Amino acid sequence: MSKLPQSAQEIIDKLNKAGFECFAVGGSVRDILMRKETKGWDFTTNATPNEIMKIFPDSFYDNNFGTVGIKMTSHQTGHPELVSGSNSETGSLNIYLRRQEFGMTENTEDVYEITTYRSEKGYTDSRHPDEIMWGKTLEEDLSRRDLTINAIAYDGKKLIDPFNGQRDLKNRLIRSVGDPIQRFTEDALRLMRTVRIATQLGFAIEEKTFAAIKKLAPTINKVSADRIRHELKRILESDYPSDGIMILKNAGILDELLPELSKTFGVSQISPKRHHIYDVGTHLLKSLEATPSKNWLVRFATLIHDIGKPQVFRKDQQTNLITFYNHEMVGTTIAKNIAKRLNFSKKDAEKFALLVRHHQFTVDENQTDTTLRRFVKKVGKENLQDILDLRIGDRVGGGVPITSWRLRLFIKRLEEVQKQPFTVADLKVDGYDVMKIFNITPGPKIGKILNDLFNDVVLGKIKNDREILLKKLQELKKTI
Repeated sequence: MSKLPQSAQEIIDKLNKAGFECFAVGGSVRDILMRKETKGWDFTTNATPNEIMKIFPDSFYDNNFGTVGIKMTSHQTGHPELVSGSNSETGSLNIYLRRQEFGMTENTEDVYEITTYRSEKGYTDSRHPDEIMWGKTLEEDLSRRDLTINAIAYDGKKLIDPFNGQRDLKNRLIRSVGDPIQRFTEDALRLMRTVRIATQLGFAIEEKTFAAIKKLAPTINKVSADRIRHELKRILESDYPSDGIMILKNAGILDELLPELSKTFGVSQISPKRHHIYDVGTHLLKSLEATPSKNWLVRFATLIHDIGKPQVFRKDQQTNLITFYNHEMVGTTIAKNIAKRLNFSKKDAEKFALLVRHHQFTVDENQTDTTLRRFVKKVGKENLQDILDLRIGDRVGGGVPITSWRLRLFIKRLEEVQKQPFTVADLKVDGYDVMKIFNITPGPKIGKILNDLFNDVVLGKIKNDREILLKKLQELKKTI
């Protein structure tokens, strides 16, 4: 068994020295056993919150769940990081939200959360215990946790594993602690967490545990949009995101969260004069697999880019030709609804909809510069690589080989046209230069002169070079 990092061991040693038990627990212990890198540590102890705070004067406690956060200082931003979590299972999201609040990056220093042993009673809202009692033993505390692989404790010397989590790690299996119906009834977020962890680790979900997820899938609607989005984000960021989406589908959770996506499965695209070899839903999963992007939002847009097709499906009875006219417009409306439902930020919502709206662009290396420039302006330079990554996923997900000379030439043309100015503001001269040369005051004449100059540059009559443009302005002065 590997040693704990020095900082984590110090937490345990300080509590032990004060006469208390303390163990690292949860995902960090799991990662150590799997010889994986981990960040962020959760601890459990028989010390009460007040006793913990006496030992760690800079700690922070502001909740009803027995969790104390150790105050850390970020070297990157200089902000103090105070974290309190509802429990060790949701601590990572609380850390994430707190970092967002302070404008912190993912590379900030580790955050430590220490939770008092406890037992819980009653879960009226399927999210939070109605009553919390301080526990007396570690085993009692571990018995309330969600999965066996998360219910392993380690203090740097001995490993406590009452539910055979090590066995499940070896067998690459996700299993609930005790009765899965009870575990998931206690906290509906565990439904998503279980799928997410299975996706991240590449593990299978044990039969009874999966059956419980299917049975309780509708209760996922009791979980807040922010927490759903966070878990979905982590699924999409994993190495095998399409597997995670498929698990959500098979478990019935996709029907609850993204019913519009569920409806795409079984919608045929196999048609004369069409390259598609999969139904819409399968194509979307294949597209997600194939996109080069690692960005969760781009992956999400890739996953739903054809989500409007079921609504516009048409099949000619004589030719068997299938069409999906204006599916990108319908899809854009759906994307906006999804973004609103999952409480996206305004910036993410706008980009999400834009990628879906313009995914159907023409890949033709023979298009004019004007046409290509219009496309770049429409999607924005900052989104160009993302929409190309979506399109690559779309093409490969439709059965087209990833190696395409036409696509390569198209990308090269896009690179070339971006070297040209896209607006008057990109010119190497400005209104002040015009006023100085023409000896005029601010007015509409300046804009007209700059627009004429811009058009000449766009048409290739003159280069966007400052000296050349200044010389051109001197020539124009003589003719006006």
